[in-house]
Amino acid sequence: MLIGIPLEHQRNDTRKPKDCAAEMSAHLATVATKRCKISFSRVFSYFAPRLRSYALKQMGNEALAMELVQDTMSNVWQKAHLFNAEKGSPSTWIFTIARNIRFDMLRKLQNRKEDVCSDDLWPILCEQTADTNDVPLDQQITLEQIGQFFEALPVKQKLVIESIYIDGKSQQEVADELDIPLGTVKSRTRLALHRLKDMLREYD
Repeated sequence: MLIGIPLEHQRNDTRKPKDCAAEMSAHLATVATKRCKISFSRVFSYFAPRLRSYALKQMGNEALAMELVQDTMSNVWQKAHLFNAEKGSPSTWIFTIARNIRFDMLRKLQNRKEDVCSDDLWPILCEQTADTNDVPLDQQITLEQIGQFFEALPVKQKLVIESIYIDGKSQQEVADELDIPLGTVKSRTRLALHRLKDMLREYD
């Protein structure tokens, strides 16, 4: 069940969008004025399968696809009063909501990427990227050079680098201070040093 709609209303609807535009517009108007759950179930049963198909193609993940469907239809229920049939079809309006939610989801996923490296994952990443002939990054980059490009770093990476290189704190102290896993501190440090190294290479 999604958003309180019975499973029997979640089956695929084979009707063409152009044949349903007027009907869906009427249902949205009823949802907006009367908060009618029956009308909403009609809108849901028609659009949910289409949204799921769209989300699967865009996200490639069932859980994320269902989250997008859930969030989109929740917005439809809450914002039905904003729909204007004179400005566009129900399909255009609903899929615009879906695209905006997808962009928000992708931004959140991008922001989480550097936080997923836990203590368990960190040794694996090190094994995958380590080269015994490489000089450690923190020995290749001087404090003076870091200062030149420091402001270009993402905020979270900048905070870790500042604490370690400027304040002289250990990675464990930074982890305790920020209340994050040690592996996350190591991940942010490594990402920051790699980014600094790339900037130095481009500068040269």
